[in-house]
Parts: sequence; C-alpha cells; structure tokens
Amino acid sequence: MARLLGGPAGPLAMPSSRHLIGELESANLLGRGGAAFPVGRKWRAVAERASGRAVVLANGAEGEPLSLKDRTLMATRPHLVIDGALLAAEAVGAPDIIIYVGAAHRAADAAIRRSLGERSNQLRHRVRVVSAPGGYVAGEESAAVHFINAGDARPTTTPPRPFERGVDGRPTLVQNVESLAMAAQIARGIDANTGLVTVSGAVRKPGLQEIDLGWTLGDVAAAAGGLARPVQAVLLGGYFGAWAPVDEVWALPIAAPSLRARGLTLGCGVVHALSEDACGVDATARIMSYLASQLRAAMRTVPVRPSRDRRVRPPARGSIPAGFRPGPAFPLVRTARGSRRLQASRRGGRPVG
Repeated sequence: MARLLGGPAGPLAMPSSRHLIGELESANLLGRGGAAFPVGRKWRAVAERASGRAVVLANGAEGEPLSLKDRTLMATRPHLVIDGALLAAEAVGAPDIIIYVGAAHRAADAAIRRSLGERSNQLRHRVRVVSAPGGYVAGEESAAVHFINAGDARPTTTPPRPFERGVDGRPTLVQNVESLAMAAQIARGIDANTGLVTVSGAVRKPGLQEIDLGWTLGDVAAAAGGLARPVQAVLLGGYFGAWAPVDEVWALPIAAPSLRARGLTLGCGVVHALSEDACGVDATARIMSYLASQLRAAMRTVPVRPSRDRRVRPPARGSIPAGFRPGPAFPLVRTARGSRRLQASRRGGRPVG
C-alpha cells in the first residue's frame, strides 16, 4: 500500500499534468478538507474559467481542534504537497500558487519554506507562503480568499464562489493540502486508497493514522492501540461532525459512501471515541460553546435577528443524569448541524475539500 506518510521526503520527478483532471475524475478522488467534494470536478470548474490567469490556493490552515493531519503532512512530506499544488496549477492554468499554512503550525511552515528553497528559481517565483490566522473559520474557502485579498479571514457572502472569482478577482482553486498530495500520488499512478485520520479520546495511542479506506471504525481503533476504556459513541468529522452510537458504526467501513448512507461523514479526518464514563451532553456542550464563540467572532459585524440567534451555554454542573448515552438523534448534535446551516446561509460558507 503506497502511503502519504513515510514516503520520500525530498522532491520527486514531476509527472505530467496533461490528463490529470480526467485521471482524478476516474479515480473518484474526494476532497479531504471536510466537504468531500469531487476533486476532479472542482479542478475542471476552475480550468473552464481560467484563461491562463487562475490561482491555486493550497489550504493548510487546519483550524479543526481535533485534527493533526494537514500540519503533519506538510511537516513530513512538504515536497509532495508542493508537487500537488504545482500539478494543479498546470492542470487548471494557474501561473500563481499560494500555500496557506496555519500560523500556529510552525514545523509545517518551516518545512514548506525550506522545501521551496530546494526548488528551481522559476518555481519559487510562482509560489508564496501565507500564514493563516487562528480560528475555526480561517480555513473556509471564501474566508481564505478574503484574508489573501483584504487581510480579514471571515467568510464572505457568495456567489460568486472562489472558483468563479477569488484571489484578486481571478478564478481560484482552493484545495486542501492532503487532497493535493493525493493528486500528486495519482499523477504517479498510485491508487488513492489511503487517508489520514486523527484518532483521539478513549484509545490507547491517540494521534495521526494513515488508514486504508476499506477499513472499519473498529480497524481504525485497533491501529490506535485499541480501546483504553469501553466506548459509548464516536464523534466523526470533528466539531462540525456528528456523534454515532458505537454499536451501530463499529463495523461500518470508513469510506465516504458507506458513511454517507448513514448520514455521517469523516469530514476532515477525525475520529474521537467517547468513553462510557463520560457525559455525552457535557462533551457536546463544550463543542457547541467553542463553535458559538467562533461564530460570534466571525459574525461580530453582521446583524443577527434575535429570533434566529442560537445561543448555547454549557449545562449547569450536576444537571446531567448519570449513565447518559447519546442516541441516533442526539438533539444537541442536530442543533450543531442547524448552526452550520445558519452560518452557511448568512455567510455563504462551507468546508473545503
């Protein structure tokens, strides 16, 4: 199994990008930034509008609190990320490339800059590295473009989407760095059969795993050393994901189609195991409190109607019944999804694939 992690650290011979969009479509590569949007279709949409003046924005902001994958990939395989960005630029007709790295991800930033220094002068003149500010929404595609254009990492009202008019008003491909690295693998004839997942919670060895997309959630937990304690539920997809009862999903393949059939998503590659002795409402309330603070920060200049303003506060101490187990329609999780739609409707935002 060819791997994203653990492969050659230095630059590799560059493959051709001539037929790459078609290859990505044939491989059915889905974005790894959260939305799982088909990568080939996204590239083609930019290429059809580019007229040789598009921009590629490699998104490594990674503001999801439970995710480690993008920063680790950039720190350990920076040339693979650069290769993917360069291939994308050639495929869609983009003379300029921006690599957008979370300011807190210092090892990743240093590795990307060091690796660019090992490339040709011609390439270095096409690429600039931009430090993304902290905050959950800074990696949303319109927020990333807005930050590049105006120094303000808040999502903007759309349409037009960045693929229509983005950086400097030009068609812009905003693509997650893992998606770009996988595109570089496909260009070299390597199947897109692995993915990066951050595993946390009640497992013995929390951290980043590279998994086969045919694995089940039980396989993922086993790769993380197995369960440290009995588990009642699993959070899939990070803070904008959803809880699922463990007995309903443990044997479920982690590939996008099988999760989607259950109304679930792996999102930005997050699996968090909630132990049986933890309170599901309390865990969800902490997530909701964080998201509410991020939403307020992103929308502080936008009027909010009181009737639609969903304010979430942590439950009072001692108010959670012992032995609580989240069910399939866990109400606070559904409220979280409602908050996501509220944000999207007002700001035009969505996760980036």
